[in-house]
Amino acid sequence: MYRWLNGPGSAFKDPLPGSTNYLNAYDPAGNLIRARTRSDPTLGGRRGGGDDVESATGAPRNNALEQNVASGKPIPMETHDDLMPFPMNRLFRSQPVLSEELRDEIHKMVQDGMSVRTVSEKLEVDMQRVGAVHRLKTIEHQWIQEGKKLATPYARAVNEMLPKTPAPSNPKKRAVPHESINDLPVHSATTNQLFHPVSESMHFNRTSAAKVFARNLLPAEHRIPHPEMVELAKVAQEHRGRDDMVINRREELVKMEKELLDAKQERIKAREAAAKKIENSRWLFRFEEIKAESVGKDGRARWGIGARYGVPPQDRKKGQIKIPTRVG
Repeated sequence: MYRWLNGPGSAFKDPLPGSTNYLNAYDPAGNLIRARTRSDPTLGGRRGGGDDVESATGAPRNNALEQNVASGKPIPMETHDDLMPFPMNRLFRSQPVLSEELRDEIHKMVQDGMSVRTVSEKLEVDMQRVGAVHRLKTIEHQWIQEGKKLATPYARAVNEMLPKTPAPSNPKKRAVPHESINDLPVHSATTNQLFHPVSESMHFNRTSAAKVFARNLLPAEHRIPHPEMVELAKVAQEHRGRDDMVINRREELVKMEKELLDAKQERIKAREAAAKKIENSRWLFRFEEIKAESVGKDGRARWGIGARYGVPPQDRKKGQIKIPTRVG
């Protein structure tokens, strides 16, 4: 055991900076596989032409790679095979997390007045993650001002063991994608099993399918988190070589979104102003004027008060007719 710790295992005792340093990234001799498979001889390794020297215990060491690390030269990026923390489980890959620089950039962009949707599209980070980063960074700065102690060493140690998505170095270039930001969410109305007959001459599209599931359900292209990306792609397709058309349309969409956000903030402020507040030493009570007619005809209006649960679907209940009995 001590022979391994002083030989190949020493690579894990002194981990490489900026690398995940997983066991699967090294060969049995303790050499970094992605470094010795490069054609650059300065990266070291047997296949790369570097100089392998024998350590005090007889295990070969990658001398050229150590010189690169000591001189501050960049280490090759992790490959897909380097992100396996468990060598016996080759199907598991460690997923990247946001780097500290990227989190600071997200917080700064939101603080400067940029909407969460725009930040998500620009940095290719999910909107929910953008909101979470902004809230956590706000709490972190508040704690620093209050003099509270942060678990910075622990966070730094955990981040060093995980792959990270870097912050964009050039604002004009596309950022490194962190995750898919335009996945279609599953609507509760689309989980029911149903049959809907249509005539052969009918043009049945996504809008028609949405109306079958629910009367007010929007089609897929309008329910995705970033429908503006579809519109911008259509504009770019129609006006090839006209980048100004895409830029102008993007500015229009950003302006429209800002107007919607401002209108939403005004509604929130009006509702807060209309509420009567009574505060004591422990609680803050809010009272609002409510009319009994506001719950709708069936008492289940979404703008009514109280929790009202819907009726469970009958599509998988025994004795129910599951095939169409008429063509409407």
